[in-house]
Amino acid sequence: MSTHEITRTNTADLYDAHVLKNYGRPALTLVRGSGSSVWDDEGRKFLDFTSGIAVSALGHCHPHWVAAVQRQAGELIHTSNLFRNPNQGELARRLVGYAGPGRVFFCNSGAEANEGLLKLARLHGVKKAGGEEGKIYKVICAKSAFHGRTFGGMSATPQEKIQKGFRPLVPGFAFGELNNLASFEALIDDTTAAIFVETIQGEGGVNPATTEFLLGLRELCNRHDLLLMLDEVQCGVGRTGKFYAFDHAGVRPDAIGMAKGLGGGFPIGAIWIGEKAADLFQPGMHGTTFGGTPLACAAALAVLDVLEKENLMGKVAINSALWIAALAQLAKDFPAQVLAVRGRGYMVGVQLAGDPAPYVAALREAGLLVPSAGGNVIRLLPPLTATPAELAQSVEIIRTVLAAKA
Repeated sequence: MSTHEITRTNTADLYDAHVLKNYGRPALTLVRGSGSSVWDDEGRKFLDFTSGIAVSALGHCHPHWVAAVQRQAGELIHTSNLFRNPNQGELARRLVGYAGPGRVFFCNSGAEANEGLLKLARLHGVKKAGGEEGKIYKVICAKSAFHGRTFGGMSATPQEKIQKGFRPLVPGFAFGELNNLASFEALIDDTTAAIFVETIQGEGGVNPATTEFLLGLRELCNRHDLLLMLDEVQCGVGRTGKFYAFDHAGVRPDAIGMAKGLGGGFPIGAIWIGEKAADLFQPGMHGTTFGGTPLACAAALAVLDVLEKENLMGKVAINSALWIAALAQLAKDFPAQVLAVRGRGYMVGVQLAGDPAPYVAALREAGLLVPSAGGNVIRLLPPLTATPAELAQSVEIIRTVLAAKA
């Protein structure tokens, strides 16, 4: 049965009857995408600033990405990690080139990447304790964080909506205030192994860590022999105008979690571990069946190709300045509705005075797709290929919706 034929049987009914109800009922059935646009099953066109929640870095169906995936699918799709494949080695080389000397592990998602980082923290604690397990294991994270929905990820995510129903959680986590270095320092004790934060909190409301805070965390970790682990799952791979969001601060972590935009729409996650800790994982300590397949790595290599050949990071840095300034003007023009605009590059949050759901719905009806975050924030996550005209169009749509609700 073709996609077109499936759509005609009423996809909404199929969802209602057969798909687990762990999500709210989706508002649209999307059937096609090109660049920054998607179309639903009724032929309506939308400007997609959801980007699969920061996944579709190259927009929809970029020709270079499509060709690379098609070519690899006709050659070799999966081997497992019992064998080498050239794409995995090359992708690891290129990521090390961006991150610095170290090694890379490939998985399938951001949650898996972060879970690997939490295991790394435990191994570092064992090393600090002279081989004794269960003595040094605490990880300090930030309030309003989101690190995934595995048990480790949930335990590192101090949000009731994420943790409710799944307790008891994994022990060994403490939480400081983002951008409050003293609150993190106060939590360090003899059981602490690592500090783990998002460079820019995404689900928590698009809250960037400041340069001073990140440099301060680096100094704390150096002083206390802790690992500094940064979650770049949503904000990495060019989204802020540099490959990693922490590059703006000039800081170097000990380990990085990444996913989302790395595959441009194909599932892939990765962790980079710097030389200080790269040898903590030994054969048999961690693994994955699907991580780093030839097909997944071909998709990620195509993303890197386009980022570099089309100078997307440079374009994001330039185009986002005017775009964010135009969005900030909305806060001045509609102060009763827009409390703040914050973010960097193509990762921006518009904080509203009330519930974002009616705004998300109104924007959708006006032709702009956006996700919400952090209780009262709408996120704007355009593909890195979005043009100045498309960015300007998004601002005008938001302005129209705000004016209608004023």
